Amino acid sequence: MKQFKIDGRRCMLAIIMLFTGVSAYSQTQQTVGDSTKYMATAHNVILTQLLKEKGFTNKSVEMMVVDFPPRSKSPAHRHPCPTFGYLISGEIVSVFEGKTYHYKAGDSFYETPNGLHSDARNDSFTQPAKLLVVYVKDSDKPTVIPAVHKM
Repeated sequence: MKQFKIDGRRCMLAIIMLFTGVSAYSQTQQTVGDSTKYMATAHNVILTQLLKEKGFTNKSVEMMVVDFPPRSKSPAHRHPCPTFGYLISGEIVSVFEGKTYHYKAGDSFYETPNGLHSDARNDSFTQPAKLLVVYVKDSDKPTVIPAVHKM
């Protein structure tokens, strides 16, 4: 088996360059219960790739950009797959499995499958935030499940 050395910063730069030059083929708006306080986030899937290599059965990678306008948030949800995030710009507050995280541009994180993501928001009144998310998922399963659904 060949092993490759990957420079994380160059890889992330290539991904960022990819998503800035590619138009999204899927865009959805989420609604937020109390829209008087926070706006909704916008989700744009920029890549879905079936993994055909040996050792991967029914697995795909999905890349998504989440735009957080000022004073925006996502409704509570779970990801039934490993989730990797990289904050491209701005700042967000994330509550995952009851623990609060404050991310700034350049921060990255990992979330375990099926954990409760009870809050993800941009508290700024003026600055937007942009998050790149990468999922490694079962090809026939969604990447996001609203928290009201049981796992």
